[in-house]
Amino acid sequence: MYNNTNIIVEAVVFLPMLAAFVGYGIGRKNKDGRNIFADIIAGITLILCGILAVQTLAGAAGGSQPVIEIPYVCGMGLHFTLDGFRALYGTIAAFMWFMTTLFSREYFGHYRNRNRYYLFLLLTLGATEGVFFSADFFTTFVFFEIMSFTSYVWVVHDEKPESLRAGATYLAVAVMGGLVMLMGIFLLFDLTGTLNFAELSGCYDKYVLTTSSGIPEKKIWAAGLCLLFGFGAKAGAFPLHIWLPKAHPVAPAPASALLSGILTKAGMYGILILTAYIFFQNAAWGGMILILGVFTMVIGALLALFSVDLKRTLACSSVSQIGFILVGVGMAGLLGKENAVALRGSLLHMVNHSLIKLVLFMAAGVVFMNVHKLDLNEIRGFGRKKPLLNVIFLIGALGIGGIPLFNGYVSKTLLHESIVEYVFLINAGVIPAFFTTSVMNAVEWIFLLSGGLTIAYMTKLYVCLFVEKNADEAVQKTYDALQGKYMNRASAFALTISAALLPLMGFLPGIVMDGIADMGQSFLRAEVMEKVSYFSFSNLKGALISLIFGALIYCLIVRFLLMKKESGGGEKYYINRMPVWLDLENLIYRPVLLKILPFAFGVLCRFLDSLVDTIVVVLRKTVYRDEKLPHERPEGNVFTHLAAFTASFFERLCNLLLRRKNPKKEDYEHKLALVHEEWRENTMMITRSMSFGLLLFCVGLILTVAYLFIKDVFGL
Repeated sequence: MYNNTNIIVEAVVFLPMLAAFVGYGIGRKNKDGRNIFADIIAGITLILCGILAVQTLAGAAGGSQPVIEIPYVCGMGLHFTLDGFRALYGTIAAFMWFMTTLFSREYFGHYRNRNRYYLFLLLTLGATEGVFFSADFFTTFVFFEIMSFTSYVWVVHDEKPESLRAGATYLAVAVMGGLVMLMGIFLLFDLTGTLNFAELSGCYDKYVLTTSSGIPEKKIWAAGLCLLFGFGAKAGAFPLHIWLPKAHPVAPAPASALLSGILTKAGMYGILILTAYIFFQNAAWGGMILILGVFTMVIGALLALFSVDLKRTLACSSVSQIGFILVGVGMAGLLGKENAVALRGSLLHMVNHSLIKLVLFMAAGVVFMNVHKLDLNEIRGFGRKKPLLNVIFLIGALGIGGIPLFNGYVSKTLLHESIVEYVFLINAGVIPAFFTTSVMNAVEWIFLLSGGLTIAYMTKLYVCLFVEKNADEAVQKTYDALQGKYMNRASAFALTISAALLPLMGFLPGIVMDGIADMGQSFLRAEVMEKVSYFSFSNLKGALISLIFGALIYCLIVRFLLMKKESGGGEKYYINRMPVWLDLENLIYRPVLLKILPFAFGVLCRFLDSLVDTIVVVLRKTVYRDEKLPHERPEGNVFTHLAAFTASFFERLCNLLLRRKNPKKEDYEHKLALVHEEWRENTMMITRSMSFGLLLFCVGLILTVAYLFIKDVFGL
């Protein structure tokens, strides 16, 4: 039975997708009208998601979670549900779309293909909301694939060679991830008979630990790993992160903000489902995710540190922050029933990263739409004498760096606390040790070092844009002259509102951040957690260590190793010292997929072809050798021979009696053989045709109907 919640959830998913085509039609006639229409649709979606969030909070005391079904779609139907987490992330997604839509109006002022961009902007909004509100893996997969293909258009928007190459990488990872995810869905459905998240709750315990099920553990793991591959590809987890550093620099800045802030979280949403429902409190699964998170966290941070491109640095930073979130998810599995601090930290860092990257990518968009450059040496000094942009970028940098009084500090504190808590609990004998204390101590220091790397590369960006002067004085004067004219009011509004949320969340963690974490408590199946003193010395100490690491890395590595003085003792400039081994795409993927595999399979195919030819030749010369014939096989068959003999007899008789002066001589043997061969080929073509098959079907149907009629009339 339909209710208001059902209607609102369906409207959040399908309204933007339908409105996308309406907006495209409007844009063909009126560009300004299309922009306003897109703003209105994004705003309506935000309002509807806000209503759902309020309903969820109001029903938290005793309301049931509704399940919304749209039957018959693809045979299995679409299923949506509502809880605190879904309402929360649906609202965050809608908020980010609304802000980027406002910002897009100015950003795309001189871009071509704007109508196409807005079409896929709204399509992707609906698909993303469909992912977050999905109630089963099938619905998730449908909207996941729609989201992947519609967002591909963002990456290749300007249609330059580098954009098309990045788009190819993005699409390859998306398609591979989608296919492997679909394989995992098939395996899971075959094992359990359901894809519904609620019904899969406790799946591992139900089907593996219970001996009566008879389902081997490896089959559950195979399904889980396939799904992890698909979701990890979208999340940008190592080693499937290669699309992020490629796609973000070439995509428009508003699209980059959404790709980094929301679409990667759609992948994390799937990983959270796997962790909280299928492999709930599974130490082996948690250990694997932790290792994956550590590699992703470190590799992403190193890529960002070495980058000399503004948006590429932010993109690599997204890889690193996904690693932080994965560390929290992994720790939740290791901690078992003590998982509250890890799960809440993971959720909060997802939220924080989404909002921070919204601010940072829009700020990068302001730089690009004014100078159309992203190289740090070329945009150096752009932010001088631009106090609003300076403050906004600084807030984003402090937030992602985990500096106290900003939102990123709260989530990183909880993630760090989960590692410390695990070491304490295994030393106390409360939980079994999957990893030794020495290993976890190493993980803790890697975590703090990665936080220091974050501070170092964000300091590098801030100093480059807002402190240093451009090496070319004329260029610097041009940048300074843009003061007050580098963005319009709508863009300034979007940036200011987005940035204002970050310190607000950091100043009031007990109210805002804990409230956000409470909304996702039931979805994550987290245990109740005691109140955390975020600003105690033990928690501040972790942030201080990361800050010291960051300062040392910036001073010793960035300023000395990653910068070089011009010849003649001029200004220092940033240099690209990216290690080759960090570029997995060119180091591994492209050589393997484009060179090694084609060569290997080519050799294999040539070998098999030669082997088959050899077998055929041997058989022809032995078992199936041709018989030696004394003469050529005669044309036709016995009937054509008989007919030819008869025709020749009558011809000779006519020649003897009637045509003595002009006798006729025909080769009836050959002529009738040709007629027979033509008739045989035509017959073969007819019998193999679809028309003949339909004819036989009709004849059979007529005979069947006639039989039933006769049986009914005569009582046979």
